[in-house]
Amino acid sequence: MNALVDEKLSIITSKPQTTRHRILSILSGEDFQIVFSDTPGLVDDPNYGLHRMMNAFSLSSFDDADVMILVTDAYDSFQAEDPLIPLLRKLEVPKLLVVNKLDLVPQEKIQQVVNKWTEWVPFDAIHQISALEKTGVPELLENIKSLLPEGPVYYPKDQLSDRHDRFFVAEMIRGQILQLYSKEIPYACEVQIDAYEEGQDLDRIRAIIYVARRTQKAIVIGKDGTAIKKLGIAARQDIEAFLGKQVYLELYVKVREDWRDDEKSLRGFGYDNN
Repeated sequence: MNALVDEKLSIITSKPQTTRHRILSILSGEDFQIVFSDTPGLVDDPNYGLHRMMNAFSLSSFDDADVMILVTDAYDSFQAEDPLIPLLRKLEVPKLLVVNKLDLVPQEKIQQVVNKWTEWVPFDAIHQISALEKTGVPELLENIKSLLPEGPVYYPKDQLSDRHDRFFVAEMIRGQILQLYSKEIPYACEVQIDAYEEGQDLDRIRAIIYVARRTQKAIVIGKDGTAIKKLGIAARQDIEAFLGKQVYLELYVKVREDWRDDEKSLRGFGYDNN
């Protein structure tokens, strides 16, 4: 999605369950407007209330999509019994298979992915792309435009998303948590912007990282604060690139026991407003 709208709106990591929310990205031209919906992947065995909400966001796209785009790559682990496959088969809207990372994977492996998926689902078109190098992306976009029905303009043409800067700032911090921490830590963390003071040349941001257990707090902070300092530097660089200005970023860690299964906490983190 980032490559299609030419903006870094969704965090990208190699870890599963990176996307938690449904994010709308808006691409407008002189004679078109496309609203892309980026959703979490389906969690096969939802262990937490958070997982069940993520699955609800995923399934919502099957109700309102005009074109369904499945983005995968040669590193995917899908099997024939994956619950996503019968859902895709039942869809009556055009379906596109997009195989990414053309720049990193030999053509033989790309073709293996194509063969696997086309055995399972009758796609209307197949695209091989490199989102990083933008190879194949213009052709994909033109195909999407050709398949969309005519309709009204839903958003102002200068609007890029249905989300505000606070949301993307929190996501960038969470993205760096996914990059810098291992095992359970990234999945036990949620980021909330506690204060956001905009200035002409400098934004001051205070963010709270919530963890599910007390032992996780010490890991996020690290010995003598080294881990959270490294996190703050990396996240600040991402945020400054996104906002186009300098940022003063403060990070704090708090424990909210078992927040992933607490309905009130999940609502407070925005998991009922997608």
